[in-house]
Amino acid sequence: MSGAPTLLSGGNPQIPKGYGNAPVQAYISAMPGWKRDVGRRIDALVERIVPGVEKAIKWNSPFYGVERDCWFLSLHCFDGYIKLTFFRGQSLDPTPPKPSKGGDTRYFHIHEGDDFEERLAGWIAQASELPGERL
Repeated sequence: MSGAPTLLSGGNPQIPKGYGNAPVQAYISAMPGWKRDVGRRIDALVERIVPGVEKAIKWNSPFYGVERDCWFLSLHCFDGYIKLTFFRGQSLDPTPPKPSKGGDTRYFHIHEGDDFEERLAGWIAQASELPGERL
């Protein structure tokens, strides 16, 4: 047995819930294929824009916030893309393109080969200034 995390549907790593950088890095390290590099780039971008960002793994997904249990962003692996969830996405300018079924949440999908850093940087900066979602 390798001790590697189980990949759930869509290649999403199954990582035990926990707070801090270590569980998030375990998740990123377990992301399959091209998604691992994208996960590293997203994580580095968040850390650069939001110094001291709070991190956690909840529901097999990394969460980012400015205070514990108050989140502005999460990500999740699917077969062909990584889904970023902006919990106050309706308040971002421009609004992330993918709607949710309700509430203020909006989504942004990153596919292999996408150039996303510039667009994502603006949303992360804006989202980190808004009240986070308590989960």
